[in-house]
Amino acid sequence: MHPLSSPTPSSGVPDSGGNAPPGLWRDADFRRLWAGQTASQLGEHTTLVVLPLFAVLTLDAGAGQLGVLLAVGQAPILLLSLLAGAWVDRWRARTVMVLTDAARSVALGAAAVAGIFGLLGLPALFVVAFTVGALSVLFDVAYQASLVRMVRRDQLVQGNSALEGSRSAAQIGGPALGGALVSLLSAPVAAAAGALFFAVSFVSLRRIRRPEAAPECVAPVTERPERAAPVRRRILEGVRFIATNACLRAVCLASAAFQFSLAATMTVYLLFLPRELHLTGVTVGLVLAATGPGALLGSVLAARLPGRFGHGVVLVSAAVLGNGALLCVPALHGSSAATVLALLAANLVFGTFSQLVNVTVMAVRQAATPDGMQGRAAATITFVGMGFTPLGSLLGGLLAQEWGLRTGLLVAAAGMMLSPVLMAASPLARLGRVLPAPQT
Repeated sequence: MHPLSSPTPSSGVPDSGGNAPPGLWRDADFRRLWAGQTASQLGEHTTLVVLPLFAVLTLDAGAGQLGVLLAVGQAPILLLSLLAGAWVDRWRARTVMVLTDAARSVALGAAAVAGIFGLLGLPALFVVAFTVGALSVLFDVAYQASLVRMVRRDQLVQGNSALEGSRSAAQIGGPALGGALVSLLSAPVAAAAGALFFAVSFVSLRRIRRPEAAPECVAPVTERPERAAPVRRRILEGVRFIATNACLRAVCLASAAFQFSLAATMTVYLLFLPRELHLTGVTVGLVLAATGPGALLGSVLAARLPGRFGHGVVLVSAAVLGNGALLCVPALHGSSAATVLALLAANLVFGTFSQLVNVTVMAVRQAATPDGMQGRAAATITFVGMGFTPLGSLLGGLLAQEWGLRTGLLVAAAGMMLSPVLMAASPLARLGRVLPAPQT
């Protein structure tokens, strides 16, 4: 998120040349915001690996139990996304980010204490996973809305590139750190590390001095009664906006296909690595962490390639290459160095092109959405795109049980190829070098 001299963004046409906005890294408030975002994402990605690995390696959870644990952590996306969008469009995004960081730190801290006293069993993991997942939904919607409130529209690609670059750094360190802590030390230590990262983010975001402009909808009711619309009406406005925009509607459908299949793939993948390939917890963390450098590279490419080749071409091509990389994994056997190198390469390619798609899609969504609809637009796409991930996780567990790990992984990974097919058949594929203007 790139603050300007004023807290509200101005409209404009995005710069497709990939040049950095002047003074971005000289802004102390931006550096605090970037540091807080990085720490929060590092805590989230550490936790996403810690809880499943603790269940598999320490509690000997089966495929069905692991699928349930992942589904519980993803359920808040389905339950809370639309509400989160309506709330964020009424609140200051930075306030939401600070409060959710504090609450996630407390939740994981409590899990660490419970683990020390031998109480961190599967029921406790379910509670922690749901709590952290619910708070993460609020944080993710808030930071996406915050970006548009703090930058000009011609800086959206650059802003998303910076934010997703920090998330990539978290993807590099989080899985490796989580796997190492669980394997070498204990689950309580790993949970405590996640709590510490969220606490660091809380402190960093609290130190931002520049006031954030309030969303339009928090104006006094006596001045504009329509701005105080009920939550249900505001949710429906967001859904209607996405449904009537051809590009954003395609984003929803492609995202839903991708996230559903990815959830199924990752459920089988987390079992395939230690049980079929016999990799240790540290090696699993290292393999998963390979998506991080790839995502960092994808963030850099996202600031340049869409402006050169067109947003549509980049979206479809990157989705084919990234999703196709995981189709190679079921062919691997054993735990040799060659197998580990192949896994690292597959995850690197997947991370690179998935991030390229992610940053480009986010810039398209933000550019096509009016300021007062940013929270609800992000939440609606999150709801549709990720709301089915709990079912995907359950399907992954079922595939692993009924068809075996290797066949189940192949089927789940093949399902991810539906996403580029949907994008290629939509107006997204025809987007050129210039981002679309906001649709009122």
